[in-house]
Amino acid sequence: MSKLNLKLRPILLHIFFWICFLAIPLLLGPNSASNNPREIDRHFQWNMFFVVFGLFNIPLFYFNTEFLLRKILKKRGVLIYIILLIVSLLLMLWFHEELFKWFFPEMANGAGPRGNGFRRGTRLRIIFQLLFVVAIGISYRFLSDNMTDQEVKKEEENERLKSELSFLRSQISPHFMFNILNSIVSLSRRKPEMVEPVVIKLSELMRYMIYETSDSKVSIDKEFSYLESYIELQRLRFGNDINIEFKHKLSSSPSSIEPMLLIPFVENAFKHGVGMVQNPSIEIELNDDKKALFFSVFNKVSKQNSEIKDESSGIGLANVRRRLELLYPDQHELNIHEKEDSYLIELKIKHI
Repeated sequence: MSKLNLKLRPILLHIFFWICFLAIPLLLGPNSASNNPREIDRHFQWNMFFVVFGLFNIPLFYFNTEFLLRKILKKRGVLIYIILLIVSLLLMLWFHEELFKWFFPEMANGAGPRGNGFRRGTRLRIIFQLLFVVAIGISYRFLSDNMTDQEVKKEEENERLKSELSFLRSQISPHFMFNILNSIVSLSRRKPEMVEPVVIKLSELMRYMIYETSDSKVSIDKEFSYLESYIELQRLRFGNDINIEFKHKLSSSPSSIEPMLLIPFVENAFKHGVGMVQNPSIEIELNDDKKALFFSVFNKVSKQNSEIKDESSGIGLANVRRRLELLYPDQHELNIHEKEDSYLIELKIKHI
């Protein structure tokens, strides 16, 4: 819905309410079967009196809701508000008396067949109408303020979550670069001839990180290509020293996902699944269909490695856990199976 429609909607609702309010006397008019011209004229005069007085209830309504309730009640307290409201109602009753004299001059001083009785009945109706307008105004003001407060709180919460997500996403790049630079340093010592292709592959990954991840969601195809490039980089680094398998099955109509949401799991596997691990093996699987996305990463671990962890260990996993909680609170399942010699994560994100 456009911003213009959002602004027009409450205005149209107010107009509709006042049309219905002013139409009430007309709906209570004389029976159309009546053939007495005097009776029809009296009802018409009575209707016009209430319509004119009803028009002056409109400024009373907004004076109460926009000034008395918003500024006086909140800043000066209940007592001042009640005093000013009573003064306003007395002024409206005085206006009613003057309007009554103008519409029904023959009854103003009790003259006519219905005289004082008609006047007293009219006055009671006016008092009821004024109290009704005040009650509707108070209800409207409190409901409107409550809805506004809820919207402000929701907007503040959304902004807080956006800021937190932005911060969490910004942590991925330094963490990723830290791991890759360590890999390049290690590679330059063991296989210096492989440094150049690794740096080229790294530039491709950096291009994705800089230019593709600015959106809140990316196609799973792009995230898959990024994972594939990262895994290829690791293949260049380790060669045949480690068994790497990447199985994937993507839907013909790919879904969307938060960018760089899956890479921390893969990084973690390469960080803890090599080194002192005997016959290291990393198995990655990515399946995407219309119902859900399934992602799993398995790697062998060394018992010695599990006992020695640096301060940065687990930063990526803690980060992605929090992002999943914020982005997919009721849509994801994350299971981590940790054993002495293996580590398996299974992630399922339901499509809605």
